Amino acid sequence: MKIAVLLGGISREREISIRSGKRIAQALKNFGYTVDEIDFTLSFMDNLNQLRKYDVIFNILHGTFGEDGHLQAILDSIGVPYTGSGMETSVIAFDKYICNLYVHDIVSVPRFILLPKQEFIQNGIQRVKEVVGMPCVIKPRKEGSSIGTHICFSEKELIEALTLEFNNYGEMIVQEYIKGTEITVSIIDIEGKPTVLPILELRPKKLFYDYEAKYTDGMTEFIIPAQIGEEVTKKVEDIALRIYNKLGCKHFARVDGIVSNGTFYFLEVNTLPGMTELSDLPMSAKAYGLTFEELVNTIAIEAYKNPPFEQWLTKK
Repeated sequence: MKIAVLLGGISREREISIRSGKRIAQALKNFGYTVDEIDFTLSFMDNLNQLRKYDVIFNILHGTFGEDGHLQAILDSIGVPYTGSGMETSVIAFDKYICNLYVHDIVSVPRFILLPKQEFIQNGIQRVKEVVGMPCVIKPRKEGSSIGTHICFSEKELIEALTLEFNNYGEMIVQEYIKGTEITVSIIDIEGKPTVLPILELRPKKLFYDYEAKYTDGMTEFIIPAQIGEEVTKKVEDIALRIYNKLGCKHFARVDGIVSNGTFYFLEVNTLPGMTELSDLPMSAKAYGLTFEELVNTIAIEAYKNPPFEQWLTKK
């Protein structure tokens, strides 16, 4: 097969996308595929027809534009199989507010509100105190890699964090802080069947698993399988799989959450997980028995056989 790896992009996760993409491209080359790396910035929009010559597009554009449904809509129109979830799933999963509403009947979701910038300017944190309470977590409505996320233990910290992040975002999620065991559940499609990989427990050396803890060697201890007990493990696996299926995820995804007092609290779904040397999904795949090359090849094959838009795939 001839495969294009889309990397880079225009989001704040550009650096991670490049690291993921180059590693994926090398793995595909090791399998004998013809591989081109394409830094997909907006200037490439004039050259979209170039993508028609590929058998599969391996999309690893993390964050805005690449993961939020915009790129998926473009790739759907081209009609070339691509990795990852389709447009509708991507739109829902990337929007933390909508995603919380979408899965709340499956999993426990910490109390949350959507706080627009204008409301914060006019009324401060009044609704936060009434609905969420302290301590709390703030995060952008649409962002990845824990960028813009803060844990706030006092009203002063909360006001300072919101003031800072409203310079970059028009809306913020403010959510109840749940103290517990941070875990991530990776799921990949194998021969068309969603398969839950061993659950990974995250023990960051910082307050939580933020951008630095995610991508800096030595900043997080990884425990696999997660030390949450057999009964909770089975419960979490079932919940994660139900979320994956309800959202209509394809090929690979990750469900992140917190286990506290035996309850799994949902944090987010990542439909284009990182694939760097420190990323979570490759670690879980390794524990399952897949090398990185085998993992990447599995995803590419699944995309070729079962593209997100298969119901109206047109032959080239």
